Amino acid sequence: MTPGVLSVGAASFFSDSGHELATGLLPTLVTTTLHGGPGALAAIDGVADALTGLSKLAGGPLAADPARRGRLASGGYVLTAVATAAIGFATALWQVAVLRAVAWVSRGIRSPARDALLTDLAPRRAYGRAFGLERGGDNLGAIVGPLLGAALVGAVGVRHAIWLSVVPGLLAAVAITVAAREARRTLAAPAARRTFALHLRELRGAGLARVLAPVAAFELGNVAATLLILRATRLLEDSGASPTRAASVAIVFYAAHNAAASGAALVGGRLVDRAGGRPVLATAAGAYLLAYVTFAVGPGGWGAPAAAFVVAGAGIGLAETAESTLVAAEAPPALRAQAFGALGLVQAFGDLGSTLVAGLLWSVVSPLVAFGYAAAWMLVAGVSALVAHRRADDGAPSPGHL
Repeated sequence: MTPGVLSVGAASFFSDSGHELATGLLPTLVTTTLHGGPGALAAIDGVADALTGLSKLAGGPLAADPARRGRLASGGYVLTAVATAAIGFATALWQVAVLRAVAWVSRGIRSPARDALLTDLAPRRAYGRAFGLERGGDNLGAIVGPLLGAALVGAVGVRHAIWLSVVPGLLAAVAITVAAREARRTLAAPAARRTFALHLRELRGAGLARVLAPVAAFELGNVAATLLILRATRLLEDSGASPTRAASVAIVFYAAHNAAASGAALVGGRLVDRAGGRPVLATAAGAYLLAYVTFAVGPGGWGAPAAAFVVAGAGIGLAETAESTLVAAEAPPALRAQAFGALGLVQAFGDLGSTLVAGLLWSVVSPLVAFGYAAAWMLVAGVSALVAHRRADDGAPSPGHL
């Protein structure tokens, strides 16, 4: 718990507070203010996720140069904050799509640099706890952000609330700069400047594909949170709530989702360090499976969607910690930044597939089919993670049995 490690967690907290404030209000802006539908919302988030993946893949080699990591991270946080706040000025759906894409590309570029900084700052035996702290800060910000949004939307309106998201985003840039300075001091000697190279063949030879297989299945079932918010809003409206009331309550549910994610990330970090990443990932997939079945069936009242949000939040907190720790522990140190970029690509393109397909199935068929599709992928992810864990135990164990 050095100042650098805590600063990485603070950066994730402030950044998520800002862009989750906007995310919680995005369904209302798209569907009510700009008159879009579930398909448009899914397309906006799905395309942004895909671009995030490509930018993470590029951000990995860029972050391989230790001298560049701090600038990449701080610049990415600043651009994410500015582009997210600018969504409040949008008057057409294509403008929302462009600004969301710019914000998410900036997130993608900065993510491998942030994760590489964290591995510079933390001892290997504590990677799970370090990433759990970072994910905990991220999800804690995702509690504060929606709650701020729910409070601000009543006071200043949707657009002005989104504009104000720039403030915590800029605080995140300050926090990551502190972490980068400590990381530079912890390095024994300045590392040689590295050229831009993806090293995909070397990563495959190191076994990264085996690590990422269950991750890919999980992400193919991990639909965007905006679809969960929209589903909860519709269920609340069906129970008799007004559209405004339903939207506000759904944002509170989303805050509860992120509270569960924050706690699960902290607990999950310790579990990963002790039991391994794959069993924790399988547990996360099981949690999502239960949540998706609830969203698919859509029972009446407020209790069921609230419970589904909390269970899904626990699932994402466990999954993100397990995924990052698996990559950090099993990738060769010289290729760790590129490995984080590859992880980001798998996450983003999996999320693209899940969100676009689920949004299309919702629009064309029904939400029952959409969430049933996502639940099927979570079943595959859980089984594949357990099978991979058993094979790792039967064969030569990887470091830390992760």
